[in-house]
Amino acid sequence: MKIAFCHDWLNGMRGGEKCLEAAAELFPEAPIYTLFCQKDKISEALRKHPVRPSFVQRFPGILRHYRYFLPLFPLAAETWDLGDYGLVLSMSHCAAKGARKKAGAFHICYCFTPMRYAWGFFEDYFGAYPPPVKALMKPWIRWLRRWDKDSSGRVDCFVAISEHVKKRIRDFYGRDAEVIYPPVDTDFYTPDPDIQREAFYLAVSALVPYKRIDAAVRVFSRSGKELVVIGDGPEREKLEKIAGPSVRFLGWQSQESLRSYYRRARALIFPGEEDFGIVPLEMQACGGFVIAYAEGGALETVLPEETGLFFKSPVEIGLIEAVDRFERFTFCSDNARKNAIRFSRGRFQENMKDLIARKTGGIR
Repeated sequence: MKIAFCHDWLNGMRGGEKCLEAAAELFPEAPIYTLFCQKDKISEALRKHPVRPSFVQRFPGILRHYRYFLPLFPLAAETWDLGDYGLVLSMSHCAAKGARKKAGAFHICYCFTPMRYAWGFFEDYFGAYPPPVKALMKPWIRWLRRWDKDSSGRVDCFVAISEHVKKRIRDFYGRDAEVIYPPVDTDFYTPDPDIQREAFYLAVSALVPYKRIDAAVRVFSRSGKELVVIGDGPEREKLEKIAGPSVRFLGWQSQESLRSYYRRARALIFPGEEDFGIVPLEMQACGGFVIAYAEGGALETVLPEETGLFFKSPVEIGLIEAVDRFERFTFCSDNARKNAIRFSRGRFQENMKDLIARKTGGIR
């Protein structure tokens, strides 16, 4: 059975790309169809696969301003030529699950989430746009929502990254889904008993509105406690303007550098509602602790008052109170590590192989 992967875009190694890397390792010859690709931003393991971008790759500015090309993404995904493949495995939070397979082929979608901007998160993504622009966008968002729902019918089997996403797939698509949790590289992200925890707190995230890094920046700027922000994105300039001297922005870091920060940070700050969230588990794999917003996937990956603490809305007040509570708590690093092991890369790969075998009658 010839297999092809479909992935929305490849311009970094965030959680979705780490899932793709682990799944693609099972099928080293399989090509990866994507909307566009920035090869210097992805891992060597992914670069070893044939990467086949869509026509939007040729557009000037696509790598820096890809969000402006969002209206073209459904069409671009539908133009991938998948006629040679008996199994299509899409890994999608945007348009990849809308790929068209050949008759008789089987399509498994590993769904990170139904499109956030189409289903209730419009203000999180576009709230800062001028009112006339937002007014023009809303009819297009309604069309995008219809396309997202209609194209879900092209998927034979949905797999959700969390129970949280499983519920959204049921609510928005009317489809059931199995759950396979994303992989955490627990062989790489490990504690180091020779490294001591330091006074700074850590946030690791793409700098986009729904991640709510702005709340963390304001809280730590006011308190004077040190916050290190690792990540980049369109919100970075805005965040740097509101940040006080106790907040440092480092941009994206290498895996080795990130592991060093996980090992040294006092705790990880995770202020957004995530569909799953690999970062809290990477922190726990390094024996670290998490202060997380009490919604979404974090509720499935952080053990309250054992591997971390939760806070609720209003976010800034809740975060302040949670940090104060954390500084009076004593935690056990071994518990954090044990919890992360439940989400290992090997377990993810075994679950994916089992699912594919059950749904396709075996890989040939």
